[in-house]
Amino acid sequence: YDAVLDADALLLVTEWKEFRMPSWGVLEKTMKMNIVIDGRNIYDAKDVQENGFVYYKIG
Repeated sequence: YDAVLDADALLLVTEWKEFRMPSWGVLEKTMKMNIVIDGRNIYDAKDVQENGFVYYKIG
């Protein structure tokens, strides 16, 4: 969560287990803008968007 402190976007480029189930509430409060760019397609687009994020998946 420290990595997204005041971040404009979250860019995910790994499939590591640690990143598969983030606390969307914590991310929303920590980030400046709620943008998630998922380079590994590990998140469910509907779930991310329902939590108030703009979601882009690559690939």
